[in-house]
Amino acid sequence: MSVVVASIHIQAPASRVWDLVMDPARLGDWVSIHRKLIRADDGRVQAGYRMDQQIHIRGVSVDVHWTLVKCEPAQLAVWEGRGPARSRARTEYVLREDGDGTQFDYRNEFHAHSARSAPSSAAPSSEASRARGDTNAAKARGPDAARQLTLLVLGEVSRDVTSHHITTSE
Repeated sequence: MSVVVASIHIQAPASRVWDLVMDPARLGDWVSIHRKLIRADDGRVQAGYRMDQQIHIRGVSVDVHWTLVKCEPAQLAVWEGRGPARSRARTEYVLREDGDGTQFDYRNEFHAHSARSAPSSAAPSSEASRARGDTNAAKARGPDAARQLTLLVLGEVSRDVTSHHITTSE
């Protein structure tokens, strides 16, 4: 399993951060592993919304089929995804008003199917991934995506606001 966790304070209202992170067309602006949006449902993004995204993880581009399983506007979004070889992903966005802005917490878990029961072309096991350092590479992408998100939101809210704080953990 690979896990990316990032937490950032953005000096903008939660509704503004929400609008950006929940716009499938904007994923490439802030998600570092995003390659392209293949397909997305029409209409408002709400529970049950589906989209297909191509991401680049562990040196390979893969298609992930996402479903928004929980949606509380400007507070919480939980996406569950399916990828090749029975791999799974889960992404959570948690937003909360915090003084002069919004605390944005991001968590992404990627579960590759076990190499023992999967064909040899399947995604590598977590153990093999760790041996190659992929888990560390995934952790390193968290701060990049958080910084990019901050710059996007702040650039759209006010060019004068530049303060942000980023922490990551497992």
